[in-house]
Amino acid sequence: MESSFRPSHADFTYTKKYGLRDHRGGGRSSARETANWVVAGSVAKQIIENIDITAYVSSIGAVELKYSYNDLDLAKVDQNIVKCPDNEVAKRMILNINEAKSNGDTLGGVISCVIRGVPIGWGEPIFNKLHACLGKAMLSINAVKGFEYGSGFSSAKMKGSEHNDSFLKDGVTKTNFSGGIQGGISNGMDIYFNVAFKPTSSINITQDTINDKNENIKMSINGRHDPCVVPRAVPVVEAMTALVLTDFYLINKTSKI
Repeated sequence: MESSFRPSHADFTYTKKYGLRDHRGGGRSSARETANWVVAGSVAKQIIENIDITAYVSSIGAVELKYSYNDLDLAKVDQNIVKCPDNEVAKRMILNINEAKSNGDTLGGVISCVIRGVPIGWGEPIFNKLHACLGKAMLSINAVKGFEYGSGFSSAKMKGSEHNDSFLKDGVTKTNFSGGIQGGISNGMDIYFNVAFKPTSSINITQDTINDKNENIKMSINGRHDPCVVPRAVPVVEAMTALVLTDFYLINKTSKI
C-alpha cells in the first residue's frame, strides 16, 4: 500500500502534487475530514433556526426511491440505517449493499436534500449565485460526482411551455422546476437538489494499478471499508447546506445596514 497507487483514490495526484501522501488512511482525501464540517454545520443550523434542512438517501445502486419529496414523510429518514424515508425501499437498498459487500464490491447512490423557509432574495446574480454556492459545497464532499437542483438534467428533455413555473399570487408558483432559485436568487419556494456519490473506491477485488516505480502490479484492498458511504454522508450534506445558507443569511443581514 505504501508504494502503490490505489485505483480511483487520491494517492497518485497527492504524490505528484505534494511529493508525499498518507497511505494509512487517505489524509485530507479521507471522509474523516468531514467530521469537523458536521460540527460547524450544527452551529450554523442554530443561526438559521427558522430554516428546515432535510437530506435523505433517494437511491443506492439500481434501487431508487421514485417519489417526490412532497409525497414522502421525511420524519422517517432516521427509522432505518440507510436513511431512506420509505422503509420498504430501504430494505431493498440494504439487500443491495449486503450483496455488493459479499462480493467484495461497493455501491454508490444519491442523496436528495430539501430546504424550506429560505426567504426571497438570498444569492447574487453573477459569481455568488445561490445554486452555484450550494453546488460548490456539495462537490467539495468526498466521493461526490454530481450535483443538480430543481428539475436538473431532466429539464434538458422538456419544452419551455412545460418547464416554466407559472406565477399564482404573492410570488408562489404553480410548479417548482426552478428549485426555489431563479437568476441565482432564492424566490421563496422550496429549494431541492440531488447529490450523486460514487461507489467506495476501496474494494476487495483484484485490480490493475502501478507502484511508485511505475511498474504494473495487481492490488486488492483489504481491511474495514464501507460497501456504501452514501448513508453516512446525509449529515454531511445537511451540514454543508447549513454553512452555505448561513453565509447568505449574514450577507443579506449586513447588506441592509
